[in-house]
Amino acid sequence: MKELEKYIVDEKTGLKYELAGDYYFLAGYDEKEEHRPVGIWGQRHIQYLRRCKKATYTALLIEGKLPDLADVNEQAEEMLFQLVKQMAKDEGVDEVLKRRDQLGWVQRMNSIRHRAEEIVLNNLINN
Repeated sequence: MKELEKYIVDEKTGLKYELAGDYYFLAGYDEKEEHRPVGIWGQRHIQYLRRCKKATYTALLIEGKLPDLADVNEQAEEMLFQLVKQMAKDEGVDEVLKRRDQLGWVQRMNSIRHRAEEIVLNNLINN
């Protein structure tokens, strides 16, 4: 009699099965899921969906297709970083200004950051 393999993989589905006695059962996942923080942008996005797009939120929830909030957060952070960088360059807010007028530099950078956050909020999070 041929000895059965401890684990087999279904080629069609990619699912892994484990031998238990005389039967194969779906094997549990040994890999630990990586923990990625949802972050403020992910939280804002889900709050927006719950509050302003209730039907869409409910449909996505039922279908199990809610967006990955960690991905949303990463996209928003990257967009914010690029916007701040580009806006500072366009407005001449650089290291020379920082050395010459620190308070002015901080004020202008705060203004740029707030405007960039509004852009991210309106174009990515509240969409």
